Amino acid sequence: MPGFELFGESEKSQVQDVLDSGVLMRYGFDGMRNNHWKALELEEALTKRMDSKYAQLVSSGTAALTVALASAGVGAGDEVIMPTFTFVASFESILAIGAIPILVDVDETLTLSPKAVESAITDKTKVVMPVHMCGSMANLGALKVICDTHNLLLLEDACQAIGGSYNGKPLGSYGDLGCFSFDYVKTITCGEGGAIITNNETYKTNADHYSDHGHDHVGNNRGAETHPFLGYNFRISELHAAVGCAQIERLDDFLSIQKKNYTVLRDSLSPLKNITFRKVPTGGVENYSFLSFFLPNQEKAKAAHVALGEAGVDACFYWFDNNWHYYKEWEHLTSKRSLGKLPQEVVNQLPDYSESDFSKSDAWIGRTISCLVKLSWTEEEVVERASRMKGVLSKFS
Repeated sequence: MPGFELFGESEKSQVQDVLDSGVLMRYGFDGMRNNHWKALELEEALTKRMDSKYAQLVSSGTAALTVALASAGVGAGDEVIMPTFTFVASFESILAIGAIPILVDVDETLTLSPKAVESAITDKTKVVMPVHMCGSMANLGALKVICDTHNLLLLEDACQAIGGSYNGKPLGSYGDLGCFSFDYVKTITCGEGGAIITNNETYKTNADHYSDHGHDHVGNNRGAETHPFLGYNFRISELHAAVGCAQIERLDDFLSIQKKNYTVLRDSLSPLKNITFRKVPTGGVENYSFLSFFLPNQEKAKAAHVALGEAGVDACFYWFDNNWHYYKEWEHLTSKRSLGKLPQEVVNQLPDYSESDFSKSDAWIGRTISCLVKLSWTEEEVVERASRMKGVLSKFS
């Protein structure tokens, strides 16, 4: 991770196809494009790789979450349960449709705690949205039972975990809907882009229309298409999709490299008594994009993170103080700061997160360091990095 580390001739060839046709838009201009439909090609590849009936490409991972929620009829005043540890896009997508983000604690998986989810359910809850952070997954089996019991949608945010699996199913395909990001720093990239996968034909149709101003895409005359319902513009371009067409074909190679490098790092740290690793649920297989581990306490984790940087071990993250990925720094959400007026449902229903007790999350995230696993490392670089990490971390017992 990320896929841009290994850009090559296949990406160039796919993009050149689009430039040669001159058609950069995914819809219309049938006669000009020489039968090049890169978005459709990538959607077909995603359905095969992700073992799903349908895929819908959109402009970003954030757009994917927004469109997925809208496609399932989630809207104003509906509550969506999400974790305290995630990227800000999680609550942005929920707020974008007037729904209410309900933050709950994470556990030793660094993802949604099923116990916390169960306690947060109200008569307004519509969706449980686990976020498979840093390449590994939530306890999807437990969450599925909760969703089935309470008649809730299970929406997987697999933006950071494409290629991982749970009980033999690709991440994103276990729930009712799954979302991916193909931004510049993801395991496979389009530069900018995202996708929704589902086995529900209605959700697919809704996502297709909603992401393109409500166009029904019937026939081959774009100007004659009708608008069954309101939509917005979350389209991906053919140029971005073309990059993705090349990258999806390389996903399994990328995963193999990540696993090899991850294993070298983990094997080096495993003998250290002061280090424990994040829990991967039984039946889960990571995509190996990050190695995440716990130090004995918050003070040592923070100091170890600094020491790793000083030792030249880059791309390690201490999420507890991170502006974008942990609830503690989300003042704009807590204070409801917006350029315009928020929907009244949001004003009335959004919890006062400045008063919330997320100490259970703090106990895990405060001890966590996550180290990015790069695709471009040589074998010598991985071994050297492993040695440096072990030397630094052994001092924080």
